[in-house]
Amino acid sequence: MTIEKQIFATLSVLAAVFFLFELTNIDIFVQNYFYDEAANGWLLSHEKGSLLDMLFYAGIKKTIIIFGVLILSLYLYSFKASSQALKEYRRGLLIVWLSMAVVPFVIGVLKSLSNVPCPCDIKYFGGEFPYVRVLDVMPVDIIKKFKCYPAGHASGGFALMSLFFLFKEQRNRFIALVFALFVGWSMGIYKMLIGHHYLSHTVITMILAWLLILIIRKISKNIAF
Repeated sequence: MTIEKQIFATLSVLAAVFFLFELTNIDIFVQNYFYDEAANGWLLSHEKGSLLDMLFYAGIKKTIIIFGVLILSLYLYSFKASSQALKEYRRGLLIVWLSMAVVPFVIGVLKSLSNVPCPCDIKYFGGEFPYVRVLDVMPVDIIKKFKCYPAGHASGGFALMSLFFLFKEQRNRFIALVFALFVGWSMGIYKMLIGHHYLSHTVITMILAWLLILIIRKISKNIAF
């Protein structure tokens, strides 16, 4: 399948999944499993400096940032005459680095525009506000601006799916993709367990991240190396 067909297929899946969540109550159904109604709280609580914070929030974010700096350093180093071994990976390194920059940025912009409350914000889960999805109209009396959709935290993890285009062998590509999905979903599920995101937020982020990676891959084909 050509890269153009992959982009079109991914865009189609993104649209279908978006409307599936917008027109159903799947998010509420799934989120119920992460909320303890008797205790009026979530299965996990986010505590800064805790082990869970280091593994799935602050720690993993810093690790991804450091990894991005390493990828950029390797890309720049690949232009040195003494780094012939890296030359054949130059395009892949660029794709990974651009993906790690572009994916979180785009997701962040969408978060600032969507104005969608988090699970912990809505009355159904002990919050103060109504359940509002992307296509719903926010009540005029609510002046607070929400930044919960899509899942920004998991975007860094899903950006790692770009590692698929770094490796040459199919086996290594598969391992890289599975690794990225594991990291992204670990970050996404943690945020669901503490009431900061719905399932749709993470799913949409994953698909959108892959779409952006494919677009970056297509653009990179026109860059001379």
